[in-house]
Amino acid sequence: MKSTLSNRCARMAAAGALSFALLAGGAAATATAATPKPTPSGSKYASPAKGSLTIKASATNAKAGDKVTFTGRSKGLPVGSKVVLQHKNKGKWTTLQANTTIKQGSSYSLDAKLNTKGKEELRVKDGETVSPTVTVTVK
Repeated sequence: MKSTLSNRCARMAAAGALSFALLAGGAAATATAATPKPTPSGSKYASPAKGSLTIKASATNAKAGDKVTFTGRSKGLPVGSKVVLQHKNKGKWTTLQANTTIKQGSSYSLDAKLNTKGKEELRVKDGETVSPTVTVTVK
């Protein structure tokens, strides 16, 4: 009877140790699953620019050399931010010499002389923030 009692004690100890190991492993797996994964910063996963810009041209048709005024509003950009005018040239955006700053009330206005005949796709940009495009036909 003494050997039966010691066998039972050994089995109970082994079962207890096994149960503890399973519970401890399950708790660690649960803690690992609940931990949020960090998002990489400074990569393609970074959040996009937080501001926005609008644009409107004073004319959709102009003669070469005529002055066209571009106006718009910004959202989420600080007063004094520099806004530059860009046009699409051979599939690439290039910056023109027209620029201004965002005024109190989040608005801007800038003038540009358009000399290249044809349809000009234009936009304004501040850092990574760009406006939608506007088209002006220059004759």
